[in-house]
This record gives sequence, structure tokens and C-alpha cells, in this order.
Amino acid sequence: MIQSMTGYGKAEALLDTGKLTIEIRTLNGRNADANIKTPLLPRDKELLVRQKISEALNRGTFDFFLKWEPNAADAAKKINADLVSEYYRQITAIRKELPGFDKNPIIGDRRDNDLVCAILRFPDILDQSRQEIITDENWPLVEKAIAEAIAAVNDYRSREGEALYEDITARVRHILALEDQVEDFEKERLDAVREKLRKNLEDLRQKVDADRFEQEMIYYLEKLDINEEKVRLRQHCKYFMDTIDGEPFPGRKLGFIIQEMGREINTTGSKANHAGIQKLVVKMKDELEKIRELSLNIL
Repeated sequence: MIQSMTGYGKAEALLDTGKLTIEIRTLNGRNADANIKTPLLPRDKELLVRQKISEALNRGTFDFFLKWEPNAADAAKKINADLVSEYYRQITAIRKELPGFDKNPIIGDRRDNDLVCAILRFPDILDQSRQEIITDENWPLVEKAIAEAIAAVNDYRSREGEALYEDITARVRHILALEDQVEDFEKERLDAVREKLRKNLEDLRQKVDADRFEQEMIYYLEKLDINEEKVRLRQHCKYFMDTIDGEPFPGRKLGFIIQEMGREINTTGSKANHAGIQKLVVKMKDELEKIRELSLNIL
């Protein structure tokens, strides 16, 4: 069964200092393009992660994210308590010199609380020293979670591929059904062409040799014959179905087959010379365009 190139996978690694969440999002793309969108991954691990993702997901655009949630105790340690106390001491000393500070103690207490909250928002209150989250010791746990996220992406892609398969194959079958309807107009079309030529000759009041007229008519109708296009279109549709059923990653090849299908449909339309067939050709083109859009997402 085919896979979609659109996918999403998520996994978690529970480390000693907190929880690391791995997310991988994929979209369609011509090649394997892995983007590491996090500063948490050590530089020496980036190439390894890119290789793992590209090899496992084959083709597409892959975005790799890491989200870090430290344990409560570890998060609290980031506050520089000494610096908070010093800011509070200095600001309080300045505030006491302002007029009217002691007139309303209740307001003063509330201002104390507001002052502490304001100080905690100062950029240098939090410890800016960067803690190394992913280390050689916990890397096996992180690597396992990455593998789980990749597996989740492939599972998601497979489910999307099932829906994609049902949609795209139904549209190919519809094109074949429309092609069958073209045959219903074949005799009517050729008879109409023949009658139109006869009427034009009669309007010109020209007397022609009947045998010569039939020869020219056969030659002219051969140019309008679409039997070869119908045969080739059916062959392309069969090749499309065989490819989508028989190959694990048929996306690229399907694109070439769709081009050939479009060529036969366009030629049928240019030769049709019949309103009924032209309407069927328009419907086939509409289905083929939707098939082309869907195929861009097939791995």
C-alpha cells in the first residue's frame, strides 16, 4: 500500500531532569530534506538525526522539533534569589524616599507584592547559564524516542496513504468509464462529418466523382480517428494501476504516467470534432488534474 508524504509523529523521553518531547512533521517534497528546528540538539548529533530521519522517511520535507519541560525543582533553581533580594533592597530604599510612601500601609503592602512580581520579570533574574539537556549518558533514551517518533510518522503516512489510494484509483477508473462513453459517440461523430462534407458540396453545386469522394472521405476521417488514443490511454491507466499496486514508492513514476495520460486525452479532444466527446474530454481533464495534485503527495 502506498504512503502519503504528509505525516506527524510524537514521542517523549523522560530524563532525570525533565521531559523531552520529540515532534516530526513531514510534507511533500522532491527529495529528502530534513530541517532541525531546535537549539536543544547538540551539534554533534545533528548529522546523525538527519540521516536517521532521511533514511527512514525516504522522501519529503521533514521538520524536527524538541520541547523541553524541566522538573519543578530544576526549574526553580534557575531563579537568582540573591539578585532578587538585592534589587528589592535597592528599589525599596529609593521608594522610601518618595513623598507619601508611609501614608497608606495597605497600599504599601500591595506594592511590595507588585514589586516582587516586577523584579521576577527582569531578564537577568533567571540564571542564563545554559544547562546541557541532552548528554552522552541520556542519549540512548533520546535516540529511542526519536525512533518512536519516526515510527509514528510512518504509521500516520500509511493511514493517509490508504485514503489517498482509494481516492486516486477511483478517479482513474472514472477516466476509463468516461473513455468508454466516447465510443457511444463514434458512429454519430463520423456520420456527422460525412454529412457535413456532402452538404457543403451540395451548397457549392459541384458534381464530384463518388469513388473519389469516398477515397477523400476515408483519408479525412483517418485524421480524425481517435482509436489509437483510446488504446494508449487505456494502457496508461492500466500501467498506472499496476504501478500504484506493485511498487512501494511509486510517486515519481506516477508523475510520468500522468503526463502520458494527459497527452492522449488532449489529442482526443483536438480530434474529437464533436460536442459530446468534448464534454467527456473536459471531465477527463478535470479528473486527471485532481489525480496529478494527489500524486504529488504520494511517496
